[in-house]
Amino acid sequence: MKKFLSLMLVLALTLCLALPLVAHAEALEEITILYPGEETDEMANFINGPFAEKVKAELNMKVNMRYLSWADYWDQKQLMLAANDPIDLYWDGLPDLSSMVNNKEAQPLDELLAKYWPESMKDVLPESQMAGGRINGVQYGIPSAYAPSSAMYQFVCLRQDLLEQVGMTEVKTAEDLREFALRVQEQLPGFKGPADIIFKPLTRNFAEEQYTWVASQDLVVFGEESKKAYSYAHTKAFEDVARFNREMYLDSLYGDELSIKYNERDSRMQTGLYLWVEGSLGKENEIGNSVKTADPNAVLKNYLLAPEKPRYINATGGEVLCIPYSAKNPEGALKFLAWLWGSQDNYLFCLYGEKGKDWDLDENGRLVKLSETAQGDGYFYEWMFRNANYQVFDGEVTDEYIDMYQHWDDEAIPSAMLGFAFDNTGYEAIETACIEAYKKLAPILYGYVDFDTEYPQAIAELEAAGINDYVAEVNRQLEAFLAKNA
Repeated sequence: MKKFLSLMLVLALTLCLALPLVAHAEALEEITILYPGEETDEMANFINGPFAEKVKAELNMKVNMRYLSWADYWDQKQLMLAANDPIDLYWDGLPDLSSMVNNKEAQPLDELLAKYWPESMKDVLPESQMAGGRINGVQYGIPSAYAPSSAMYQFVCLRQDLLEQVGMTEVKTAEDLREFALRVQEQLPGFKGPADIIFKPLTRNFAEEQYTWVASQDLVVFGEESKKAYSYAHTKAFEDVARFNREMYLDSLYGDELSIKYNERDSRMQTGLYLWVEGSLGKENEIGNSVKTADPNAVLKNYLLAPEKPRYINATGGEVLCIPYSAKNPEGALKFLAWLWGSQDNYLFCLYGEKGKDWDLDENGRLVKLSETAQGDGYFYEWMFRNANYQVFDGEVTDEYIDMYQHWDDEAIPSAMLGFAFDNTGYEAIETACIEAYKKLAPILYGYVDFDTEYPQAIAELEAAGINDYVAEVNRQLEAFLAKNA
């Protein structure tokens, strides 16, 4: 009996000692990230392997990933957030932040930031960057991708190897692009033409003053010289782009897939069969390896159309990370972001994997990609989390390019609407009606239907939807913003 009681006592003590360990294991906090794109085996192995181990050890956290295909991301995201699915963090485009706020898809972050955002993050994402995520002074999103930003959405990234193969050296205008496509069509018939309509770079080419898109989607532009908002569909640039694209379509330079599968433009480019896609500063490095996988001879180069025209810095472009009202662990979402951007090692780990196995830095601070995955697309999207404080380049990138990139904004002009975010409160129905009416203008802009025959009816429907009242409200808010910041 004494032996039995002794054994029971030992067992009880053992259980008691084990309880703190069990409790600690159960205390592991979790967050769920909604992420665009298809889950790959490499990403799954990384998230469930070294990534899981690192965030557990350093954050006592488990990060769950929920993937939505690019084709379904925006519609499905909206449905999931409306249904209060437990998402703690998601990505979207910064220009749509006001719509997300008014759709109750992004919660205010000021109190959370005060508690869980380290003071050191002000050096990582400075005030000028964070301002892009505010509406009426309230922080609703974390504008990620902190990097040179002037002339956002005005680049074209093209196949430089093919350009030279057909006897050209550079492009500066829309007509240069057209000539490039025509020569490839004649000399290299195995290629499919452009992967993208690139209407925003073309707008830069044709517009009398530079435009920055403002408010929801593609409805409204801000004239950087006139300091006024305009309905984009009413501008002369819209007509000029539409007529240019019509010529491209009639010459069989645009395939039908460009209009019906817009979000797959980068995927098309990465097949190695297309000539160009809308660019951004550094785009050739982002997708260059993927294009080379399809065509080892591929060389990409980024061009700014109408390079003689001024470039403006505006935070309304780029990416934003938001925490919805349905988040179960909003504090954890912020803590995760602060950890990711907390050091260059963490940043590069999330993008490329394990140091010494997947990547390393050489004596000059250049990125050396050691694994096949790091040499490809890596893990987390680099463009989504890009940060100038930590960004590194591999040995194939020239010193001249790095110098150009780092000084790209030196001669750019800060936009007068830097930090402005349109509040569509009270205009939700008009905005929705205008977006619906604009759908008939998109194929005109893309050149798939004739401008002269289709435009009058389409623009009348946009006006009937309330575009003039909508633009008037954008201008009212802009005037107040400009007066306050004068």
